[in-house]
Amino acid sequence: MKPFIFLLLLGLHEVTSVTHSLKYFYTGSSGVPNFPEYVSVGMIDDVQISRCDSITKRNVPKQDWMKHISDDPQYWEEETQNCWFSQQNFKINIEIAKQRFNQTEGAHVWQNMYGCEWDDETGEVNGYDQFGYDGEDFISFDLKTETWVAPRQQAVITKNKLDQNKALTASQKNYYTQLCPDWGKKYVNYGRSSLMRTVLPSVSFLQKTPSSPISCHATGFYPNRAELVWRKDGEEIHEGVDKGEILPNHDGTFQMSVEMDFSSVPEEERKKYECVFQLSGVKEDSITRLDGSEIRSNEGSGFPVLLAGAVVGLLLLGLCIAGVVIWRCKKNRQDMY
Repeated sequence: MKPFIFLLLLGLHEVTSVTHSLKYFYTGSSGVPNFPEYVSVGMIDDVQISRCDSITKRNVPKQDWMKHISDDPQYWEEETQNCWFSQQNFKINIEIAKQRFNQTEGAHVWQNMYGCEWDDETGEVNGYDQFGYDGEDFISFDLKTETWVAPRQQAVITKNKLDQNKALTASQKNYYTQLCPDWGKKYVNYGRSSLMRTVLPSVSFLQKTPSSPISCHATGFYPNRAELVWRKDGEEIHEGVDKGEILPNHDGTFQMSVEMDFSSVPEEERKKYECVFQLSGVKEDSITRLDGSEIRSNEGSGFPVLLAGAVVGLLLLGLCIAGVVIWRCKKNRQDMY
């Protein structure tokens, strides 16, 4: 599967503003064993704020501060109704997609990711609405041109239908430039004490075998606007370096790693290398000098534990990419066919 994932890496010490994001993910499936037919997830600044699925049949807040996000006591009831509506909608879309691709059986997945990003300082807003079928891009909305883009022949009929719907186009533009960032700012304001906090990581050096690259692993940090690099004599090193993605931990914090091949570096020279962690909102770098005596390996107890944490993070990320329903702002959403 090719999930829709957007990762934002910033040159932290050169950035004076903060970019926030509100994203929603929907996933409907057919013929997939041991997996809900429908899952929805909402995320603000890559922190999960809501979830609904076809098993629980409820849309519920995933952060304490989201429980009272609205003065309307029926807010979460309406969220649940919208979840049910989208679940039925997705069933129809999967069946129509199967017809488009001349499919009669097998496992199939229909996905939608939409949301917006806004810059606190400049006010610049960007919105996106993307659909995928069986792990491939199907159709997406281009906010700049206010048209739909069909990368697959089977989606052309959908593109033509949607492009002709001027009322829908106007609604899309209004949502992504006005409603989405407005609600996103409201969520950020409600969850400010949690979303705007800064937590520094614990940093460890990991190595599978004595001849393997050495990995600098930072875990437990927040927010995910962070950078991790290898440095020697004040200069950042790029050659022989493999930087990993920022991944979520089960407790809402994040982790990341950066590997470096030290096979050509003499043992006595390695102590000159250091791992530097930079976190948005924190002026000073966290610097950890490489110490051969503190490198954890498969023979130690720390390495498997950290790997287990990474697996949990990946599983949670997979669930977050499984789908979501936005509340009343999108309640009139129609099926895409």
